[in-house]
Amino acid sequence: MKNEILTFNGKFNKICFREPGKTFMKKINPSIAALLLHLLLSACGGKHPEPAENTPAITTERPAYALVIHGGAGTLLKSEITAEQEAEYLQVLNAALDAGEKVLQEGGSAMSAVEKVIVLLEDSPLFNAGVGAVFTHDGQVEHDASVMDGANGKAGAITGVRTIRNPIRAAIAVMEQSVHVLLSGRGAEQFARSVGLDTVPNSHFHTGKRRQALEKAKAAEAGTGLLSRPPVDEKFGTVGCVALDKSGNIAAGTSTGGMTNKRWGRVGDSPIIGAGTWADSEFCGISCTGHGEFFIRHAVAHDVAARMEYLGESLEEAAGFVVHHKLVEAGGEGGLIALDNNGNITMPFNSEGMYRGYARPGERKVMIYKD
Repeated sequence: MKNEILTFNGKFNKICFREPGKTFMKKINPSIAALLLHLLLSACGGKHPEPAENTPAITTERPAYALVIHGGAGTLLKSEITAEQEAEYLQVLNAALDAGEKVLQEGGSAMSAVEKVIVLLEDSPLFNAGVGAVFTHDGQVEHDASVMDGANGKAGAITGVRTIRNPIRAAIAVMEQSVHVLLSGRGAEQFARSVGLDTVPNSHFHTGKRRQALEKAKAAEAGTGLLSRPPVDEKFGTVGCVALDKSGNIAAGTSTGGMTNKRWGRVGDSPIIGAGTWADSEFCGISCTGHGEFFIRHAVAHDVAARMEYLGESLEEAAGFVVHHKLVEAGGEGGLIALDNNGNITMPFNSEGMYRGYARPGERKVMIYKD
């Protein structure tokens, strides 16, 4: 079987090959690199290929700020969503962009923008995070969240919490006010109270829609156990944000209620740094959404950044390969949002849809489906 060229980077004079069982990179002569780049661009009509999934145009000059958000992958089928439902989702996504963009326009930090955006999404019953998060098998709501600051590599996360009003704020507090990265369950809740975060009874997060989803999942599960793979609507759902501020720093955050009908303390990718969230201001920031077990196994968020750093791939190349090839070959569904240090944005997903949007100076778009 012949080797397959996966990526070519003319700037770094490198080609990434794949052959059965391994992937490797080779440096090439600069003259040959220039020729290959010319041939590739000629094949594309002299231009870079069009970005996928309504990604904004590629930029080589960093904008004053950039912001990209998601409300989860694995959405309702397009044939099943009403015009009113679609408008409601798009309205909240626009409000979240408004909140984050205001912070960035006023010179606020990327982390502050991430917090504002995710708090707003956690407070909306439309998404599987905060209010409106899905139920566990025992009829409770448990939250996971994480953040990472690309300026200094610091990170914070919480998992399995039931009483923290805004889980993303607890993740930020872990990063900023503790010597730890990940706190869980009752300990995380004790920490949150100790630093003055708001707590509420678990019933604060309950909604009828999610209760019905739990009952449906239990009925489908009857007699089969949890060995079968859960339906799409029961394993997807997360909110996330990646921001680039005027100082050139990138921050990323992710928050979720996890999987409908989960039990035994199941933890997905959202609170796992490197799986569901990653930020490095030199390269990119990532927030993921999808079937968390696959994102953990393949360290998806970090893998995108690693491909950029070690293979010299662009943001779109790296994210597209991981989502459309690596995850698909493994049987994983979902997507991610990503932003690089030049303000380029990509939002690949391999599911039916993904609630998402982005904003840069003079640019704004919110979307659900691929078209």
